[in-house]
Amino acid sequence: MARRQILSLSERESLLALPDEELTLTRMAYFSEHDLALISAHRKPASRFGFAVLLCYLKNVGFTPDKKIPPSDALLKHIASRLKLTGDLWPAYLSGRETTRREHLTELYRYLGLKAFTGKIQQDCITHLLPMATRTDKGILLAEELLVWLRQNNVIIPSIDVVERSCAEAMAGGDKIVFQTLNAPLTPAHRDALDCLLESSDNQSSRLTWLLQPPGKINGKNVLQHLDRLSSIESLALPEGIDRTIHQNRLLKLAREGRKMSSRDLTRFSAARRHAILVCVLEEARATLTDEVIELHERMLNSLFSKAKRTQAERLQQTGKLIQSKLRQYINVGQALSDARDSGGDPWLAIENILPWPEFVASLEETRHLARKNNFDPLHIITEKYSTLRKYAPRMLSALQLIATPAAQPLADALVVIKDMYRKQSRKVPATAPLEFVPESWRKVVITPAGIDRQYYEFCALSELKGALRSGDIWVKGSRRYKNFDDYLIPEKDFDKLTPALPLPVSADYHEYITSRMTLLQSRLEEVNAMAALGELPDVEISYRGVKVSPLDNSVPVQVSPLAELVYSMLPRPKITEILDEVNSWTTFTRHFSHIKTDITRPDIRLLLTTILADGINLGLTKMAEACPGSTKSSLEDIQAWYIRDETYSAALAELVNAQGKRPLAAFWGDGTTSSSDGQNFRTGRSGRYAGQVNPKYGQEPGRQFYTHISDQYSPFYTCIISRVRDSTHVLDGLLYHESDLEIREHYTDTAGFTDHVFALMHLLGFAFCPRIRDLHDKKLFIKGKAGQYPALQSLISTTSLNLKEIEIHWREVLRLATSIKQGTVTASLMLKKLASYPKQNGLAKALREIGRIERTLFMLDWFRDPALRRRVQAGLNKGEARNALARAVFMHRLGEIRDRKPENQSYRASGLTLLTAAISLWNTVYMERAVDALKRKGVKINEQLLSHLSPLGWEHINLTGDYIWKSNRIPSAGKFRRLRPAKLGRSKNNLNEWKGLPLIMRLINSCAIMGYTSSRRNSL
Repeated sequence: MARRQILSLSERESLLALPDEELTLTRMAYFSEHDLALISAHRKPASRFGFAVLLCYLKNVGFTPDKKIPPSDALLKHIASRLKLTGDLWPAYLSGRETTRREHLTELYRYLGLKAFTGKIQQDCITHLLPMATRTDKGILLAEELLVWLRQNNVIIPSIDVVERSCAEAMAGGDKIVFQTLNAPLTPAHRDALDCLLESSDNQSSRLTWLLQPPGKINGKNVLQHLDRLSSIESLALPEGIDRTIHQNRLLKLAREGRKMSSRDLTRFSAARRHAILVCVLEEARATLTDEVIELHERMLNSLFSKAKRTQAERLQQTGKLIQSKLRQYINVGQALSDARDSGGDPWLAIENILPWPEFVASLEETRHLARKNNFDPLHIITEKYSTLRKYAPRMLSALQLIATPAAQPLADALVVIKDMYRKQSRKVPATAPLEFVPESWRKVVITPAGIDRQYYEFCALSELKGALRSGDIWVKGSRRYKNFDDYLIPEKDFDKLTPALPLPVSADYHEYITSRMTLLQSRLEEVNAMAALGELPDVEISYRGVKVSPLDNSVPVQVSPLAELVYSMLPRPKITEILDEVNSWTTFTRHFSHIKTDITRPDIRLLLTTILADGINLGLTKMAEACPGSTKSSLEDIQAWYIRDETYSAALAELVNAQGKRPLAAFWGDGTTSSSDGQNFRTGRSGRYAGQVNPKYGQEPGRQFYTHISDQYSPFYTCIISRVRDSTHVLDGLLYHESDLEIREHYTDTAGFTDHVFALMHLLGFAFCPRIRDLHDKKLFIKGKAGQYPALQSLISTTSLNLKEIEIHWREVLRLATSIKQGTVTASLMLKKLASYPKQNGLAKALREIGRIERTLFMLDWFRDPALRRRVQAGLNKGEARNALARAVFMHRLGEIRDRKPENQSYRASGLTLLTAAISLWNTVYMERAVDALKRKGVKINEQLLSHLSPLGWEHINLTGDYIWKSNRIPSAGKFRRLRPAKLGRSKNNLNEWKGLPLIMRLINSCAIMGYTSSRRNSL
């Protein structure tokens, strides 16, 4: 029997825990007439009560309570009330004869038709669990399924130890089946080739290590290296479809394990396990390399076009003085000709009086050269970098298996022509080559009097390939990010089954849906039109010139500033290590950092917290090992390799968010139903520069954006890393895929966070979307019908009417897309990227745009008529900006730059920073509560309405630098807290209106993180 531990202590307790909901307990304590008759057959009250408790347990949960797991007091009270007995009879029953209890159990087994858990049944359980064990290796899921099976088959549930041993044996059997399945199609040659990947020497790492290297600097050489890696995997000729022989969850889990292990670790495994893991690693690496090759190509093209623009601008700047000279010269010539005509003089002599004729002819030629198109259009100089493209394009097109939709078939045919030209080393593009894919802007350089220009033809085709891959018009076999669009969605058959009860807050019937939305739209239009006509829109002026919304006034009471200063002055002055230690003692968030292989083993807490801190303050493991006594670089690397993952960070963050939501002070800030999100740019330095990308919004330095969602209770609950793409692409991810208990209903972003597609999906998925749109005066309202119906709004109404027919035609596709996102079949960000890249004629993208226009129009009308909405949005966004200020202060080392080369390490930086800011926010919240309570005990009168304007994002009282030392004796014992600093009540206890200067964070919070400040006011501060 396997002795493998697969359940944590909390999971063991939760499996056999009874529900505590009042309604559920009432139902459990219900007894039928037959039950009551059976209970009444026993004479003594304790016997009747004990018998009833056993009956209740066996009938409802399938096991019996004992001294280790006693019934809850609430359930005992319900049973006692039902039997009209006292609830304190259970101890008396347990202290009675053991024989009586056994007799009662035998009677109940017979009455309920229950079977004992025997060895034969245990084997049946294991057989039942085996298919599931091949899909997942999470012990808790297997154990829950086992309990369901036992109850369905009227089997008495054994002890938790027996349950765990049975699941462990099923898991071991599942592992064996997975390994056998992956090994079955492998030949001896395959196995030898896989083992060769692990060979290494003192001077050279293994070939597997080389295959898993991330892309380096964006240039043709590194694209070729990545193509070499992809070619090496292809040369192994692994059996076709071997990655589909096991469940994708297991394949990805084994691949993650394999990537974390060294080649030496892998050689210690049995051959079957080693080869299975290597197959998973290589299949996952093949998809990753394919996606990275495409991304490198995209970034190469972006880089080449950017360089062409810069070159064109530099050349134009260099010739600027000459152009000005020529302009002045021809102004003089023109004036001389005009004067000669007016006076009847000789025009030729007039020109020669300005400059000799030979010089005039030469000047004319120079001007003709300056006026060439290629001096003003960067497209005309892009082919100067043709050699860079030519270096890798032939191999890239040969390596990628491209499949096109009918709309992109001309482009696919053109790429076949180019591949054929590479193969034959032809110099001329065939006259029959496809040209339908060439955009109008390219035609002037691609199609010339001499025929098709080869260099421009290739540039154009490869540039159009980038867009087609993004949109899904062309997809790549073996890719994960560039699959067929339909493959991302729920299969049609599965969607048909869901249609009667879609998990969406909208009607599946198009006519019912559109009638509801258009009725609401008409009502809002009539209301706002009437208010505008009477001049009753609060702080909004609509005229023939457009709309003007006045900035919000500061509504923060003047008493907030001295109160905030006083509260923060009372907080203890901890080190950042002490904050992490103390917050962990409250929440035990570190329990979520489980070992990647077992999900059970927990690391050394001090080393784990040190690794998290290294991520959060951007110090890195090497420097952290030097600054933290008792740790070494290798020990921290082991922690990072085996325990630090996106999913463990996410679970730990959710623990802190949930703890924040339970604090009384947090209730003053919000109820956890609204949130905001914003991107924060961090520059990339050294080797990290190659992973960063230039986002014009943040200047010309490459960088990465940490995109973070924060609740109205100041807790950051989701973060991800983005580059170049609009913030709007990732807005929905944070709302859908966080693990906390927050139930967000309304979400705020700035201008970069909205598009019509986002408006549409937000509505379809049940979220109220409220962006602060900077250029609102340029946005139009969309209606069905003529603008004359609403004369006061006529200047704001678009001349383009809503196209409801487009929505009706594609309504089923829209619902299928939204359902796929809701159920996690595909991420919202990936779909939004593809929809944004679709050509204008794509029906689904157009239908979503029309839905988005309806929702944006409704939102704009609400924005005009409701100042409370504007104030909520402003307050929510200010909280996010204040959190960004804290994050910038915490992420201080390495000049605040990201220098990690691997994307996963960059992701750990973002997750560690978010976890650290959440811990600071929670710690501050707890001690701010204690400070406020202490002030009240001292007799200070505090208006509780002021508490909603405080913020837990201060950091000046926290020591973020120095040696990072963990001292257990610095952690207050359970139920105890650090001593507050004495309140400096140098003024009257009842007067908190005097301004005495705030710490830096409180000035920041009162200028940009407290309700009421407008964007213009905040910028001035």
